[in-house]
Amino acid sequence: MLVRLTDAWQEILQRRALSGAYPPAVQSLLGEMAAAATLMQANIKFDGALVMQVMGDGPVKLAVAEVQSDLSLRATATVIGNVAKDVPLSHMVNVNRQGRCAITLDPQDRLPGQQPYQGVVPLVGDHGENLERLSEVIEHYMLQSEQLDTRLVLAADDRVAAGLLIQRLPMQGQDNLGGGVHRGDEDHIGQSEDYNRIAILASSLKREELLTLDAETILRRLFWEEDVIRFDPLTGEEGPRFRCTCSRERVSAMLRSLGADEIESILAEQGQVDVTCEFCGQPHRFDPVDAAHIFLDAQRQMPGSTTAQ
Repeated sequence: MLVRLTDAWQEILQRRALSGAYPPAVQSLLGEMAAAATLMQANIKFDGALVMQVMGDGPVKLAVAEVQSDLSLRATATVIGNVAKDVPLSHMVNVNRQGRCAITLDPQDRLPGQQPYQGVVPLVGDHGENLERLSEVIEHYMLQSEQLDTRLVLAADDRVAAGLLIQRLPMQGQDNLGGGVHRGDEDHIGQSEDYNRIAILASSLKREELLTLDAETILRRLFWEEDVIRFDPLTGEEGPRFRCTCSRERVSAMLRSLGADEIESILAEQGQVDVTCEFCGQPHRFDPVDAAHIFLDAQRQMPGSTTAQ
């Protein structure tokens, strides 16, 4: 599976530029996350949001990419401190080896009591070595959580965020068609000659090629000896595009969770509560009357509550 994010990725960067552009290394990491999350969402076709988070104790405290089932996406990063150019993941996130990568599947329509599924892996390998590239982290995650061979090639600059995903499907019958995991697959990791051949070819793809070449050229260069059947690409309203899911109602719920005392202290100090979405830059402003309505509406929704008219 191959993805090239252009307009969507550039819009993410343009919105961020209003509050200060990302350092080049952070920009590259976030673009690779956006491409990887899009590949994973398109691969599993999950009805809900796939959220990829990288968090740690370096200057990059948190980086997030979220892709919905319709392939609309958004991404942001929180950076505190300086990030040098071309530094590896350990220097950005995993300075004291406390970094983590979490992938969350949040269903669109949750059943009562249903919780999102989340898998978390450290930013180190099985032998304690630092994983210096996001692609290595996700390959390690897929091996740990799904027991499936995976090869991932990622690249991003200020114009394009792109990725190539190669994955060995389960080997037996209906499980193969459905993308399920067969109990014996773990014993066959790395033993499929067909997968190994394709993965080695994919690994030869250079960063510059992934960023500059179209899909047809990439597939022809990598797999010219293979029988390639290409599916029609998803573009336009069916393909990846930027969309933020923030709203005044969601911001109100966040403020409500802080509690009335906290909001009142902000109002006393600043006269209003200003919240800016980290993903799209949309400002949300609440004056004292707006804030009062937040908690009044919450009281009305409580079981057994009454409101005097």
